[in-house]
Amino acid sequence: MEWLSSPEIWVAFLTLTALEIVLGIDNIIFISILVGRLPKEQQPKARFFGLALAMGTRILLLLSIAWVMRLTNDLFTVFEHGVSGRDLILFFGGLFLLFKSTMEIWHSVEGEEESEGTTGGAVKAGFVGIILQIAVIDIVFSLDSVITAVGLVDNVQVMVAAIVIAVGVMMLAAGTISDFIEKHPTLKILALSFLIVVGTLLVAEAFGAHVPKGYVYFAMAFSLGVEALNIRMRKAMKRKLKEPVKLGKDMPD
Repeated sequence: MEWLSSPEIWVAFLTLTALEIVLGIDNIIFISILVGRLPKEQQPKARFFGLALAMGTRILLLLSIAWVMRLTNDLFTVFEHGVSGRDLILFFGGLFLLFKSTMEIWHSVEGEEESEGTTGGAVKAGFVGIILQIAVIDIVFSLDSVITAVGLVDNVQVMVAAIVIAVGVMMLAAGTISDFIEKHPTLKILALSFLIVVGTLLVAEAFGAHVPKGYVYFAMAFSLGVEALNIRMRKAMKRKLKEPVKLGKDMPD
């Protein structure tokens, strides 16, 4: 237990926890949008299972560090470019994210009208189907997260603790984020567009083109800031329209 009194370990733990939360933003958005297709009473349970699954996936990958690091070794070569297990996971994961995000945008914009008491495609997908989709994308998002963790910290206990704390924070925030996205359709489309960009980056990274996610997060934060101003402006306009008409006291001669 000597690591408990080590300042270096605590700095690494706090840094890794913050990174896990940041790297989990796209995961929360994806889960929130998928869970939004379920009936209202099933959504909290689906969010809990989805994030618990994310935590379990990351911890299992951490406990098999040797296997994870071997994923970076080339399996075969295509046009003089080495293809590793990690590249294959990122490629197919990116395609899956592109497909799902595009289909969700189509459903939101041009899909069939939702009948009362249902949530459109949620009836077709079902609870288990949503959880399985979350499981697939969790593996993709967890891979880079675990590789980042291994590069920062050598102590597995610290890495597991950071993941548990980060997922705990995400569990607390997921419900609020999900409700906020559902209340504002433009934010939902913005979030789905963000996931399309992330999917494109995953496919590009599979081919060796690395683009720092910081650029994507900055663009997303800027877009969210603009949309937040639009939301405030729309609320102000609604309040103004609801205000009663005030008649002047002075009558004309």
